Amino acid sequence: MVNTVGIIGLGLIGGSLARRLAERGIRVVAWNHRPHPYAQAEADGIFCKSTLAELMDAEPDVVVLCNPLKAMPAMLDSLAPLMVEHPRTTITDVGSVKGMVREQVEAAGLGECYVGAHPMAGNELSGWQAADPHLYDDALWAVTVDSATNYQRFLDVAALITKGVGNRLIVLDDETHDKAAAMISHMPHVVSTALINELSAYPDRNIAAALAAGCWRDMTRVALTDPNRTRAMVEEDALNVEALLRRMAKRLTDMADQLHDGDETDVIRFFAEGNPFRQYKSALTHASDGAAESLPERELTVPESGWQQTLLFSARRGEAIIGFVNPRQAIIQLRPAM
Repeated sequence: MVNTVGIIGLGLIGGSLARRLAERGIRVVAWNHRPHPYAQAEADGIFCKSTLAELMDAEPDVVVLCNPLKAMPAMLDSLAPLMVEHPRTTITDVGSVKGMVREQVEAAGLGECYVGAHPMAGNELSGWQAADPHLYDDALWAVTVDSATNYQRFLDVAALITKGVGNRLIVLDDETHDKAAAMISHMPHVVSTALINELSAYPDRNIAAALAAGCWRDMTRVALTDPNRTRAMVEEDALNVEALLRRMAKRLTDMADQLHDGDETDVIRFFAEGNPFRQYKSALTHASDGAAESLPERELTVPESGWQQTLLFSARRGEAIIGFVNPRQAIIQLRPAM
């Protein structure tokens, strides 16, 4: 069980997590680089601390780093001497890029107590004022491990997610996570921003904006995010995003050529190529028509040796962990997969 959780950073993600945990009866201690959220946070049942040392003195089972990634090295350097007095505390984070964070954690000498995490939850807003416990409704977390990850530390983070937050999780290595995050988040942010840049440069932009409806809204929602926040996220996963953007650019150029040449066969093929995803979304919608509790479940034995690969293969099958019968017996929820 995770009884006390430390939250460092009360922005959108950290503040929403703190509120979610407090609502669900978990003792939450928090520190923010500025104290402006403290009055409301205290009213919400969150115990705010004036220093990191005070937060660690509260003996959190898990500390969640919700600070911006650019502040991570300095934050880890501040935590490192405090962790000497609190060796049982597990450190995790919510960053959208995992390989870089692990390198920084190891550079700070904290690799032994670290397990990476990335909640797939968020919106275009930011700051404590936007924090909402419902941001985590039915959220999936990616938990990242390597060959040296301590299994008990992993269980600490898994308990935080499944029991504390009430969410699902999959287990990945850092590289698999970062490539997938580039595909489903970082690259789409660039494409969405390119769309609003194109509109801003369009001579009849006011007419086009007046005509914009559901399609435009859905494709440009994330472009409304603070541009500095998006830029930092994309730059932190630059190599993966670059490769995807070059492939996307080729797809679009090929489509433009096909339209120019009047190649009906290739145009039809372009629009049909994504049918596996359409079928997946249809199956997911059908599965979601019933309560989540009605989705099929099974137990998965987690071996002592090679547990990281066992859980990675489970994720690749489209399964997600929703709890544990015992430390070596995970409960897996089965959802549609492509």
